[in-house]
Amino acid sequence: MDDIKKGSNQFVDLFLNDHFILLLILINSISIFAEGFAELGIYILFYIALVDSAITILFSIEAFVKIRHFGWKKYIKSSWNQLDFVLVLLSLPSIILLFIHGSMEGLSFLLIFRISRAFKFFRFFKFIPGINQLVKGVQRALKTSVFVLFGFFVFNFVISILSCYMFKNISPEYFGNPLKSMYSTFRIFTVEGWYDIPDKMVLKSTELTSGFIKLYFVIILIVGGILGLSLVNSIFVDSMVMDNNDELEKKVDMLNERIEILIKKIEER
Repeated sequence: MDDIKKGSNQFVDLFLNDHFILLLILINSISIFAEGFAELGIYILFYIALVDSAITILFSIEAFVKIRHFGWKKYIKSSWNQLDFVLVLLSLPSIILLFIHGSMEGLSFLLIFRISRAFKFFRFFKFIPGINQLVKGVQRALKTSVFVLFGFFVFNFVISILSCYMFKNISPEYFGNPLKSMYSTFRIFTVEGWYDIPDKMVLKSTELTSGFIKLYFVIILIVGGILGLSLVNSIFVDSMVMDNNDELEKKVDMLNERIEILIKKIEER
């Protein structure tokens, strides 16, 4: 009886061991990577798919063991466990595809779930040192930057509509409708290769119109690309490192308080 209990505890400890889970993730990553090489042949690819399915089952067992060990409320409270659980659910249909080979009529929609296996690579992030602080920094930066990002989106939207009505006849492939115009405008905002669009438009325009087009897109590049994106990036990065500044400010405040206490004691004497 003791041997059975001891064996059960070892089984549970195995799936609670981060090093074992990391090893499974590494093997799974290699198997999914190798499965993309069709020249390996159908038989080798089948066995690689078997390895992937076996690891998916092991991930399912891991989730079951952790839920039994910690309890559902404590398990699901962790953001990493939430991610793991969702990835397991998305990966399970790929096991069915291993046996039906996607040939059964009416089940072809399951092919979509094979793509979801790649998302299991995100579990690597869990093992990166300091990842929790990084995630908190990104969350804080997103909250701080939300209004700036919204303002940037509105600016992009307005410029896109304006450009659409101004240039849809000259360059319908870039500004034929508001959606195309939004994409083209965003390409210009990214700075890289921004001149491709106006250079092609100039070829279809008169000398006077081409001058206006060049000036128009230079202004958009400066306002939206150089100034706009730089502002968004600076606010986002500043918000990410704000936590470090907060700690320094707290230490300075504590130091000031101690200095004030010392000054009061000296004055009382």
